[in-house]
Amino acid sequence: MAPNTLPTATREMPLASAWGNKSAGRELTELLRGAPQRMRVRPAEERVWEKVPAGLLVALRRHAGEERGAPWPQPLVSHYARYFRDGNRTAYEGLVAARQQRLTRAALMCLFPDPDPDTSTDAGADPDTHADPAVNDRDEPDWLDEVIDGAYLLCEQSSWSWAAHDDVFSRSGEVVPRRSRPYLDLGAGEVAAQLAWLDHVLGDRLDSRAAGLRRRIREEAAERVIRPFLDRLDWHWLGLDGNVHNWNPWIHSNLLAAAIFLLDDPNEQARTVARCIEGLDRFLASLPEDGAIDEGFAYWWNGAGRMLEGLALLEEATGGALDADLPVIRELVAFPHRMHIGADWFLNVADGPARAAKALPWDMLLRWAVRLRDQDAAQHAAARASARPDAAAGLGRVLHSLLNAANDPTPAQSPLVPFTYLPSVQIMAAREQGGTEKGLFLAAKGGHNDEHHNHRDVGSVVVAVDGIPLLVDAGQPTYTAKTFGPDRYDIRAMQSAWHSVPAPFGLEQGTGAEFAAEVLKAPDPTDPTLQLALGAAYGVRPDQWIRTTSLDRKARTAIVEDRWELGVPPVNGTSDVDITYLAAGTVTVGHGAATVLPAGIPAAGTTRGAELRWEPAAAVVLIDEWPLDDPLLADIWGAKLTRLRFRQPAAVPAHSTAEHPSAAGAFTLTVKATP
Repeated sequence: MAPNTLPTATREMPLASAWGNKSAGRELTELLRGAPQRMRVRPAEERVWEKVPAGLLVALRRHAGEERGAPWPQPLVSHYARYFRDGNRTAYEGLVAARQQRLTRAALMCLFPDPDPDTSTDAGADPDTHADPAVNDRDEPDWLDEVIDGAYLLCEQSSWSWAAHDDVFSRSGEVVPRRSRPYLDLGAGEVAAQLAWLDHVLGDRLDSRAAGLRRRIREEAAERVIRPFLDRLDWHWLGLDGNVHNWNPWIHSNLLAAAIFLLDDPNEQARTVARCIEGLDRFLASLPEDGAIDEGFAYWWNGAGRMLEGLALLEEATGGALDADLPVIRELVAFPHRMHIGADWFLNVADGPARAAKALPWDMLLRWAVRLRDQDAAQHAAARASARPDAAAGLGRVLHSLLNAANDPTPAQSPLVPFTYLPSVQIMAAREQGGTEKGLFLAAKGGHNDEHHNHRDVGSVVVAVDGIPLLVDAGQPTYTAKTFGPDRYDIRAMQSAWHSVPAPFGLEQGTGAEFAAEVLKAPDPTDPTLQLALGAAYGVRPDQWIRTTSLDRKARTAIVEDRWELGVPPVNGTSDVDITYLAAGTVTVGHGAATVLPAGIPAAGTTRGAELRWEPAAAVVLIDEWPLDDPLLADIWGAKLTRLRFRQPAAVPAHSTAEHPSAAGAFTLTVKATP
């Protein structure tokens, strides 16, 4: 393939099919003329910002005031080099994030000056809105200084990429980033987009305080992201090899912002946007018809969600000429509420935490849901969209969140749908009664072990009571160099031994697409039963291990039945089988029964837990505590998780012979809510 030539598409590209010639060439150049003037997010001097309730900014304003005048976070080369030395990512990435978040807060203080007490308390004045920025600007020079300092620090930062992604070490053995060969990754895209939104909303105010800063921003963005994007086609996140993952829409949507606001040459702007459209099209073409994301709810926001933001930018920039009303987008918009367990708990798979992050752009999802007339998705997003904006979301997302907050959406409750089945990822989620968290929630997953951000979790189950997960998936630990290296599955959270799955002969599941489940019975809304053949996940014949997971609404029980018929134990196995369940909370085990109460709830508390019973009751129960010293896991689950392993010897059926020995047996776990 020529270095600057894109390969011919081998599958239908949804955007190219829908938009035709409008998405490239002269027609796109014309459509983009005057694009910044058509954006919903407006420059600071426009009065649209006066409608934003001042109460939304209290925490941001307090934080910004506390850090103003203090030294800026300073990522050093020792922090960058540390990743290559001991695998630590957070030392460098934490300082970069703190710097960018401080800049976001300072920009917002310029956009929303502190209301003048004299004007805000006048008769007829609305204390929930802001004073006119053109009148009340007594603090603006100080905040502008804060902004120009932060923007200039980013321009001076040796690398916009994160050390964990930079290829400097693999290419040269060095650990110091090279300005002459910038690496275009998630971090670089985030900085470019932040500076682009900053330039858009504050514009000439930047140059009025530091003449030449806007030129410098444009030069840095061109050198660090635009030219590498246009000149190189070996970026793995482009998906040209068919492996399209969440980096694709995340980076492309940020590049769209940079192109729209920072590129003054119409032809270069159109070329960059056209390349972004091609990239987003590859992501769209890779999505299954049911809109499932194999990385789960948490990565939806930095994958599918980023794509939706990019498509909205394109539509606004072209005055509606490029709109995306595609069937798969309707399914994508439904994914978050389909994964909802209760409160801020969501079904997590792969590298996803079980609790929703605080800085999610629910307002973006709400706009798409309303547009597509998906009432359940709109209800769910509206119920979550009342949270205060968080600088960790990024400047572009915060600006949109505040703009949408001015419309004051009607309070709503999450729909808590009774049933979901996504065949592309073999995920079933069912609750005892739709519309309420009360009662049992059961989820089961098939899939395979080559999914994005994969954990060895084929066949896993999650059970919640009254909206609180008690049989759980641990989720994402803190990322290190090990996380995405050859030793990934040395990490406990990634191993099947620490998921709620079986272990025939004590075996760990294998890694790769061939280690997969096979659906024997698909569920439906009236019979939420998923039956899977799991043998292949362990390298044996698929039908040698059958797991059937079902929710009996009438009996108010969740049932997981395992049946197996195995051959001779492998050399690396044992003569036993283990059925593992990972529990969160206080676990009490008796003969043939156990209870799991939510963490921090005493036995006599009013919150219900899960009652577990099993057959055969004589199975040996092994209890392993997992003290959580990882801050991400501890923040979700508390001090520990508990693994229950139900161990049985391999039973020998009557038809077993010396020449053809086999081990067969069954184990059933029944879960109901405690009284």
